[in-house]
Amino acid sequence: MMDADTYLARAREVLARVFGYRDFRGDQAEIIQHVAAGGDSLVLMPTGGGKSLCYQIPALIAPGLTLVISPLIALMQNQVAQLNALGVAASALNSTVDAQSAREIYFRLRQGSLKLLYISPERLLLEGTLGFLRELQISLIAIDEAHCVSQWGHDFRPEYQQLHVLSEHFPDTPRLALTATADPRTREEITHVLGLHNAPIFVSSFDRSNLELTIVEKVDPMRQLLQFLRAHRGDSGIVYALSRKRVDEISARLNAEGIRSLPYHAGLDAQTRSHHQTLFLSDEKIVMVATIAFGMGIDKPDVRFVAHMDLPKSMEGYYQEIGRAGRDGLPASAWMCYGLADLIQLSRFIEDSTASETRKRYERTQLDALLAYAESPGCRRVPLLKHFGQDYQGPCQRCDRCLNPVALEDHTEPARKLLSAIHRTGQRFGMQHLSNVLRGVSSEQVLRFEHHTLSVFGLGKAWAEERWRTLARQLIARGLVSIDHEAYGALRLQDACRALLRGEQQFWGTKARESAPARSGKVKANSPRLGEASNPLLEALKSWRKDQAAQQKVPPYVIFHDTTLSAIAAARPRSEAELSAISGLGEKRIERYGAALVSLIRGFD
Repeated sequence: MMDADTYLARAREVLARVFGYRDFRGDQAEIIQHVAAGGDSLVLMPTGGGKSLCYQIPALIAPGLTLVISPLIALMQNQVAQLNALGVAASALNSTVDAQSAREIYFRLRQGSLKLLYISPERLLLEGTLGFLRELQISLIAIDEAHCVSQWGHDFRPEYQQLHVLSEHFPDTPRLALTATADPRTREEITHVLGLHNAPIFVSSFDRSNLELTIVEKVDPMRQLLQFLRAHRGDSGIVYALSRKRVDEISARLNAEGIRSLPYHAGLDAQTRSHHQTLFLSDEKIVMVATIAFGMGIDKPDVRFVAHMDLPKSMEGYYQEIGRAGRDGLPASAWMCYGLADLIQLSRFIEDSTASETRKRYERTQLDALLAYAESPGCRRVPLLKHFGQDYQGPCQRCDRCLNPVALEDHTEPARKLLSAIHRTGQRFGMQHLSNVLRGVSSEQVLRFEHHTLSVFGLGKAWAEERWRTLARQLIARGLVSIDHEAYGALRLQDACRALLRGEQQFWGTKARESAPARSGKVKANSPRLGEASNPLLEALKSWRKDQAAQQKVPPYVIFHDTTLSAIAAARPRSEAELSAISGLGEKRIERYGAALVSLIRGFD
């Protein structure tokens, strides 16, 4: 066995020669050294942080095979394609592999010619598969997307809970569990289920500093989305919506507006979903409109935005989904449009589910945390990162609250009026009715229940319905009001509101804006790309990459990432030796593409 210094030197050599990077980032070197020493560990690293290198580099140094357990076929296909392009012998076993291809993979495994095997948990857990693998020399087992172990997580996979058998079948093989999202409870379950007892947990910063975070109140969501997309014309992105019907409607509208879009949800047949996913991965200018059925395992680095048209179900889900933007490290946007109706609908989903009461309590807590984050008047990153146990000292200057700060004002009296209206109407009505009462609107329902005779009728005429809804969300976020799901979203008072009603406590809320907030004038999320159209060399490089990708039937980013092409266009290397100084250009890529790149660049002299 190599000593630690020799091993790290070898790892750096592999990093540069194969992957084209000059040095490790964050905890990568420490994690790799720990794996080399035969230790188990749990790695928490944000999307785009370089988790895969933590097992790919040890795989290329150690003798034998590295086994990578992955939950999604798309994730395996992307990883294998990229490794093969780098000259690394990798393959995948999953439900899409036909019998002949599987026989060829098994033959290569027996011959010892594969360095990495990606495998689905379902395929792994077959007795025949485990028996076969026990006969091989396995140097490392990597469990990717390890949060799928947790029954509390947003991407729970029952098969992942059976992965405890790995410690029984491969007791002497180090295991590395990796994920981008795991709160303390999920981490505890991962280590317990996988038997990673006393294994160190490597936690990188959860901050994705290249993401600009924006949350807007839902008023006219389609118009608001189109306004947001104007800054991303020609960009690849994902729009999430809660229902299949809504996905189809949004996709159709975007196409009608000249924005090329594709829908993705479980109501489409498998062939259509696969085709749409392939188009999205291969094209730089497609917007995918999807339910959360789409996304995990998508390794596309140049997604410039993720937009939520509805409130997600949890902070973990939100963080995982926005993490699909800007994986290349370039500026990207995470935009969300939500309203009180979203909160009521998600709360009703929780209450109507057949889950245990313990599970429901957990989901309520998750939804409460997301609401508190959305309604926070300060820097978005502070509550987001705090949820994952990371203290962050704002302001970040990369969120809507920092770029367009909101003023706070004393909303004690309006809050008391709303609380009083809830009480005097019997705590039986939702916000639409309460708003009508407060604004003095004699609707059919108001008249039927004679609520026009109440002392609170018309006391809130100075505020529009949207402001009352915003105040209701803030009262819910601070635990003064709750939603009664059995009464179809009626608002109910909580004990915590007593001090406010008695005049013993003030309530400060966000001041209403006169109009839609203007941007601060700071650099927009996609601004580094704005000058690309005037860079003929970069456009030529992209065109060349697109042709190469079509010939090889792989997504363009498998050939080169945008960041690498931009670096080439900026440096204009005149030889293969000069190309080797550019990050992301390993030995195999230069050998394969160097001459063509140099020739193309010289044509722009």
